[in-house]
Amino acid sequence: MADDTERIEKEIAQAREELATTLDQLAERANPQRLVGDAKTKALAVLSSPPVKFTLIGVGGLAVALVVTKIVKK
Repeated sequence: MADDTERIEKEIAQAREELATTLDQLAERANPQRLVGDAKTKALAVLSSPPVKFTLIGVGGLAVALVVTKIVKK
């Protein structure tokens, strides 16, 4: 009987440690600063890819050309 009690207490202690570890991992994953950093990294990776980069350059050049044309016509 005493062996069963000790075994159960050890199992409970181990379960508590595992739960504490899981909670720490969840807290790290849900850290707002880390989430923002990950989002920033992903956004920069997408924006620096050649198709996106050259499209944005083209749209910016077109916008500048339209503004200059509008100013010259006035």
